[in-house]
Amino acid sequence: MFELMPFDRTARLMNRFFDDIGREYMSREPMGFKTDIKDRGESVLLEAELPGFSKEDISIDVNAGTLTVKAEHKSENEEKKENYIRRERSYGSFVRSFNIDGIDTEAIKASYNNGVLSLELPKVKEVVPEVKKIAIE
Repeated sequence: MFELMPFDRTARLMNRFFDDIGREYMSREPMGFKTDIKDRGESVLLEAELPGFSKEDISIDVNAGTLTVKAEHKSENEEKKENYIRRERSYGSFVRSFNIDGIDTEAIKASYNNGVLSLELPKVKEVVPEVKKIAIE
């Protein structure tokens, strides 16, 4: 009727699943962030979700055909009362890199509004060879 999986196999699968999740979240590597990339014909619009960051926390670099967006913030909160001291620290770092071959890097424009970084990436204009007539003498 119904096929049942033995308990030990199920347990191993579940343990592997949770081990993979733990490895993902416990990694020391900076995490990425969600992006939307839209082709608008003459340009590409890249929108990155970076809620909770200020404009000063975000850096955008272009190097050898790669655009790198990095957002990093640090905050500390200390509260002292009669019998205790509470101190909280939070650090966050997000990094993503994008291949921008075919983009005019000198004309890139960036804006940041309501937690969304928008990058307008104009495409390099194709150079059409000029047709030239040569007169025969």
